[in-house]
Amino acid sequence: MTASPFRRLAVIGVLAASSFALAAAAPTFGPPWISIETPPNPFDATSRGAFLVVHTYHHGEVVASGVSGSAEGIVAGARRTIPLVFDTTTRRGSYALRKQWPSEGTWMLVINTGGRAQGVTALVDISSQGDVAGVRVPTRRSSDGWDLPQQVTARDIDAALETRASRAVSTRQ
Repeated sequence: MTASPFRRLAVIGVLAASSFALAAAAPTFGPPWISIETPPNPFDATSRGAFLVVHTYHHGEVVASGVSGSAEGIVAGARRTIPLVFDTTTRRGSYALRKQWPSEGTWMLVINTGGRAQGVTALVDISSQGDVAGVRVPTRRSSDGWDLPQQVTARDIDAALETRASRAVSTRQ
């Protein structure tokens, strides 16, 4: 007995709808990415006056995944950590950071999206003049040639900050 053309069409429709539903529900694999914009756009009221703007991505697509971070510093020989607060902007996946750390001392910003274990972290060096001196996103090369975010540990942050602080001391002498 053969199925009617309408029955075949109905089965194909159900299978197609099921495939679309599964594809929509399937998790997106791969790491997030982060980039730093400086100077921020002065014509956008939500980023005007910000120190920098953070952009978050997943596979090249903008995502509003949120960010967290801290200002890590050495002031008068004492280690300091200041949690950072980010403001949303008019652009999806973009977060404005206003200055929340003192001008004295050696400072580095540690900004993360996607969580410490599976996310991506930007290390932003602050110059002695208070500007962004550099941005690094630590990565590792995968076996198939992709640059993937590398987890940043507290030890990595301490070592980078101590190196910068010792350089700052040696240039003053």
